[in-house]
This record gives sequence, C-alpha cells and structure tokens, in this order.
Amino acid sequence: MPRPFSSFEPHGGGGPRIREIPFRMLIPNLITVLAICAGLSGIRLAFEDRFETAVVMVLIAAFLDGIDGRLARALKATSRFGAQMDSLADIVNFGAAPALVTYAFLLDGTGPFGWMAALIFTIACGLRLARFNVLDEDDDRPAWQAEYFVGVPAPAGALLVLLPTYLVFNGVVPGPAYAYGSVVFTLLVALLLVSRLPVWSAKTMGKRIPRDAFLPIILGVMIYVLLLVNYPWVTLTVSALAYLVFLPFSARAYTLRSRREQAAEVQLDPIKPYETP
Repeated sequence: MPRPFSSFEPHGGGGPRIREIPFRMLIPNLITVLAICAGLSGIRLAFEDRFETAVVMVLIAAFLDGIDGRLARALKATSRFGAQMDSLADIVNFGAAPALVTYAFLLDGTGPFGWMAALIFTIACGLRLARFNVLDEDDDRPAWQAEYFVGVPAPAGALLVLLPTYLVFNGVVPGPAYAYGSVVFTLLVALLLVSRLPVWSAKTMGKRIPRDAFLPIILGVMIYVLLLVNYPWVTLTVSALAYLVFLPFSARAYTLRSRREQAAEVQLDPIKPYETP
C-alpha cells in the first residue's frame, strides 16, 4: 500500500535531510517562535484590557527576538531559514505588537488619527528592517560605519513607542490632550526609525571588555535587572528617556569620527582632494 505522503526532499536538491539536522539548529528557531507567540499574546491581552500584562508580553517578545540571532551565532546554528524567519518575526514583535498595544490603550480615543499613527509606525518599522537587511549585505561600506545603525533600530523603536504607556502606569492621567500627544510621539518615533540618523550600535563593545571593568559591568547589569523587577515602569521610563537623550550625542560622535576618517584618507593620499571628478 503506498504511503499517503512522499518523503521530504530539500529545496534545490541539496542540504541535509530533516532527520540529519542537529538539535542545536532548532533552538534559535524555537526562541523565534516563542517570541512571535509572546508578541501576539500581548496584542490579545491589550484588547482584553489587561494592559500591563500586555506590555510585559511585548517586552518579552522583543527580548527573545533580540537574542535568537546572537544565540544562533554562539551555537554555530545560523541558517538562511532562521534568518528569514527572524526577519518576519521582527515586524510582528517590534512593529505590529507595540503599535497595536499602544493603540488599544491610548490612541483609540483619538479616532482615525490613532489608527493612522499605529499603521505608520508599523510600516516604518518594516521599512527600517528592510533597509537593515540591505545594508547588512553591503560590502562596500567602510568598516567603521558598521558600528552605527542608520536610523533608530527596531527594538529601540518598540521600547520608545511604549513610553506614553509607561508614563500612565507611573500615575499620569491620560486625558484627550495626552492621547493626541501620544499620536504625535508615535509619529516621531516612526520618523526616527526611517531617518538617516546615525545611532551607535555598541556591537564592538561586547567583543573586548577591559579586565578592570568586568566586575563593575556585572554589578551594573545586576542593579538594572533588580530595578526592572521591583520598579518596572519607572525603570523603563528612565531607560526610554535616556535613550532619547543619547541620540544627539551618537550623531555628534559619528560626525567627529567621519571627519577623522576623511582626514586620515587625505594624509594617506594627499593628491586625492585635488583630482577632478
């Protein structure tokens, strides 16, 4: 009797069969799936008026979505399938989930303006992620520019767009003016996502840590986690505001670095500035 389903053949005629894939290859993909589940659960909880739990689920989704790629590289479990799945999860966890939670909590009271702001933020997040994927494949960029994001990264955008919600959880009374102000703030964060603002990525910071800074860093992370557990909304509010303050300093640092790199090129090739195009 023939089997109802034929055996699986890998696309393209190559690659390992399913039974030959090691379990460590599945771990990052499982975390990505859990992140999607957390983000979608946050949306459901928001429409059930359980807003604090909804925001927590969105933040958990953003956290899981932020570590799955790093875990895949640490386990040497990267794959094209995982990269594509992670990109699709990003638009849910960093775009749709925080936008819809904010809409259900605050923006719904502004009529169509709130829905338009939520849509624009989600679309801006998708554009930001697409641009990141394109720049990540650009081998012609100078190596030092890889230390900076072009525009606010999507995880930071998800953290920032929830700032009006954090403030309400801290005791701010959300009146009509506050709701319309939240619409403006949501559009501002969307603009930061698609802007050309250089934002320091801190990618090189974790590669080499000075020995004398090892214990202070562990202590600082522990204190931040304790504050986040005991005073979550105050800690998240201060974190979001600190990130906004950090942005102009990041742009200034990029400008100074660009000038130094241009000056170094002139010293190496002094004839270059006088060449005609």
